[in-house]
Amino acid sequence: MTKQSRVAIITGGASGIGFAFAKGLAETGYAVVIADIRGGAEAAAKLVEDGHGAIGVAVDVTSAADTEAMAQEAITAFGRLDVLVNNAGLFTTLALKPFEQIEPAEWMRVMEVNTLGPFLCAKAVMPMFRAAGAGRIINIASTSPIKGTPNMQHYTASKGAVIAFTRSLARELGSANVTVNAIAPGFTLSEGVLASGMENVMGDAARRTSRSIQRDQVPQDLVGAAIFLASEGASFITGQTIAVDGGGVFL
Repeated sequence: MTKQSRVAIITGGASGIGFAFAKGLAETGYAVVIADIRGGAEAAAKLVEDGHGAIGVAVDVTSAADTEAMAQEAITAFGRLDVLVNNAGLFTTLALKPFEQIEPAEWMRVMEVNTLGPFLCAKAVMPMFRAAGAGRIINIASTSPIKGTPNMQHYTASKGAVIAFTRSLARELGSANVTVNAIAPGFTLSEGVLASGMENVMGDAARRTSRSIQRDQVPQDLVGAAIFLASEGASFITGQTIAVDGGGVFL
């Protein structure tokens, strides 16, 4: 494939919020690498059909070897790498339950995917960012640790860790001209949420009435924030968490 002017990796990009990010960035002129444990090639093919530069890469974000190969495939395909969107995470497969009912293995699996994954992916892209003298890391957090959402303690704790990771990494990578920011969505009607029926067990306050803009959130609502944080216009913004949830929380 030919070299592109800007290239972004989106983990968990084969469906839902991740694919919305991939499509939005592609429509803005980015070549995109859709990195997912499954379905990446099929998702990339949809973008290629629409005339965009895209490849799919099979990646387990908890594997250092996979994430390193992911970064290298971006360089091989497009000749550069500018943006990492750490979107892959466990959420829709989790059941609401009191914390006493969460088994240690389930807790650790959520932590592995939701916190080790962004760590490994950031490590994997840094050689490319250092060589280029710049880069953007966009972590997908959640408003749940800001609200203190109950009955999903493993998920809430993991996303609180993502916010802390974002702040600390921003301090560390500023001298490398790499910005690190986070987007914190509210409860979003993604493909996974709709397939699992999770929207039916969430109260109306979580979905609508606690928000300043009282409607359901959809994946497209998050795309503008990602495009901005990836852009040159955000070059002096780092360490920040932007809540995109219709005004449910104020940071």
